[in-house]
Amino acid sequence: MALSSTLNLIKPLLILFLLHLPSHNSSYLEYSDALSRSILFFEGQRSGYLPNDQRIVWRSNSGLGDGWEVSADLTGGYYDAGDNVKFGFPMAFTATMLAWSVIEFGDSMPAGELRNALVAIRWATDYLLKTVSQLPNRIFVQVGDPIKDHSCWERPEDMDTARTVYTVEAPNTASDVAGETAAALAASSIAFRSSDPAYSETLLRTAVKAFEFADTYRGAYSDNSDIRDGDELLWGAAWLRRASQDDSYLNYIQNNGKTLGADDNINEFGWDNKHAGLNVLVSKEVLEGNMYSLQSYKASADSFMCTLTPDSDSSHIEYTPGGLIYRPGGSNLQHATIISFLLLVYANYLQRSSQSVSCGNINLGPTMLRQMAKRQVDYILGENPKGMSYMVGYSNYYPQRIHHRGSSLPSIKDHPQMIGCKEGSVYFNSSDPNPNVLVGAIVGGPGEDDAYDDNREDFRKSEPTTYINAPFVGVLAYFVANPNPS
Repeated sequence: MALSSTLNLIKPLLILFLLHLPSHNSSYLEYSDALSRSILFFEGQRSGYLPNDQRIVWRSNSGLGDGWEVSADLTGGYYDAGDNVKFGFPMAFTATMLAWSVIEFGDSMPAGELRNALVAIRWATDYLLKTVSQLPNRIFVQVGDPIKDHSCWERPEDMDTARTVYTVEAPNTASDVAGETAAALAASSIAFRSSDPAYSETLLRTAVKAFEFADTYRGAYSDNSDIRDGDELLWGAAWLRRASQDDSYLNYIQNNGKTLGADDNINEFGWDNKHAGLNVLVSKEVLEGNMYSLQSYKASADSFMCTLTPDSDSSHIEYTPGGLIYRPGGSNLQHATIISFLLLVYANYLQRSSQSVSCGNINLGPTMLRQMAKRQVDYILGENPKGMSYMVGYSNYYPQRIHHRGSSLPSIKDHPQMIGCKEGSVYFNSSDPNPNVLVGAIVGGPGEDDAYDDNREDFRKSEPTTYINAPFVGVLAYFVANPNPS
């Protein structure tokens, strides 16, 4: 056998071996290792035709007929969590946060991991381009029936549930999904600007069209009454402003802020609420561009930072006894990773403009914000009361029974026979560790008392999601270059 063929055969095994090496506390190697794994995770969430260089080798092709019922190619993209549905809203947010991670912290990434991060972004944006390919009158927002999918426990390679395509036709509304898609494409256009200018231009041009749909037909697609669309419109406009430097988007943010709820000063950020992230993003225009007409956004960003500080008079965030940011509702680590990201981004903006945040009784400088973020990162990676890493495959003690279909069922490589919808229940109910390690996955995490039972059934704690990992990529990249911030 030729040497090159032999190397090709052992390469996947070598990668997995290296990924299982133990890490070391508070060192460059620790954060670098975690960064590599956090990006690798996205390969385990892929839908569609998998490439020859796929590193999560227990996965295979899936969802190859997605879109056929509407005569469209909707293959590709990501399953956002432990199920087999492709939700456009959280997937677009995942792409936005991966792109923002590269924009702010790509210079801190080792060259190979920067390439991997761009590959992870493109797997999402290639799909998102398909979802808006029939604008100006139609957008695809979801593939897969969640009720039918969630009634089954089967591998994505086996799924035989309905791959229903959810479509929004004008003048019906989808400002939330379309606005986030515009943000994702615009942010990604910045991330690809130097490495692939033509692709970058395609992303930006399509982002403009997606935003026009979102703004023309205002209103949320989602049935969830807690989800509004105004923040996504401002968020999309803010990213188009940053990507294009077009003053029309600056004017949009200035003139529509009050109407679209920017003054609500909601201290939340996630796939379904953009307020705190929007305020931090727009604050760059104030701090570094002297756009004082946007001062209200900076004031809201300052207020948000103060709420995170236990010693501040305006603090109102909850922490677990072990020091983890906690918000009720499940999947808590999404808050810890994304707030850590905002802390680091705002710290950079403040440092470059030589400013701090006044919280009444204390001043917050960049160093304090970074130290707050580091506490969250180190907790997630193992410095917590349980001594457990909440990133799968990192260190020697991590969750073994995550709520994830592909991870918990035998790989199609080892068990090529189909495992049907209900046949997978025996694996779901098993107390055995998952047979396939979803390296880099960050689970929902412990409760308000720092307790974590390694239980597959408890999806609020044991299910990983792409939008938990995406901001953590940027956070880890910062600490690779700055393991002890000052």
